[in-house]
Amino acid sequence: MTNRRRRTASSRQWLERQLRDPYVIEARRLGYRSRAAFKLIELDDRFHLFGPGLRVVDLGAAPGGWTQVAVARVRAGERRGGRVVAADLTPIEPIAAAELVEGDVCDVAMPDRLRALLGGPADVVLSDMAPPSTGHASADHLRIMALAEMAFEVALELLAPGGAFLCKVWQGGTEAKLLQQLKARFATVRHAKPPASRAESAEMYVIAQGFRGDEDEPDATTT
Repeated sequence: MTNRRRRTASSRQWLERQLRDPYVIEARRLGYRSRAAFKLIELDDRFHLFGPGLRVVDLGAAPGGWTQVAVARVRAGERRGGRVVAADLTPIEPIAAAELVEGDVCDVAMPDRLRALLGGPADVVLSDMAPPSTGHASADHLRIMALAEMAFEVALELLAPGGAFLCKVWQGGTEAKLLQQLKARFATVRHAKPPASRAESAEMYVIAQGFRGDEDEPDATTT
């Protein structure tokens, strides 16, 4: 089979899966830009990341499904509501009550840009960033973990004491280093795979809460 035929077959399988995926159908019905919105909804329902008035940064936000959820849950745009700033290399179509930043999250100037738009430190930093798949599991794992570590560095610069960091990782071994760093800076560090995450996917999420704000000795709870 030629590469072109493989790609055609793969595209057809992806389209068929999308058409019968209940999360895709529900996302369209509710106006979410991606099925990933339900992952954040499920994680917030479990870990209580958001609340009215909180300041949120969404890294790698395109197309904006997570940003839509954050806007609703912190009541951005309402009186005494929160603020949501979303950043991505890819342009994001406008989202009501969200500030959108086009740029590289690893740019040294990015944290200052985000903080200025927030009007202060963040209460929650989100990252659902993932690189395009190469088809090689080990390479893809290393690439997504590099993005996770980058998001963690941004979170360290932005989070207020007591804040939370939610980040996508892939199972594969190299996440141990990041987990140790998280445990040194947060009161609790947990793993979760929300129901909306496809069963065959290696993705899972790390939820770190209770940012200490300085280098304390690690004594975090991990599950």
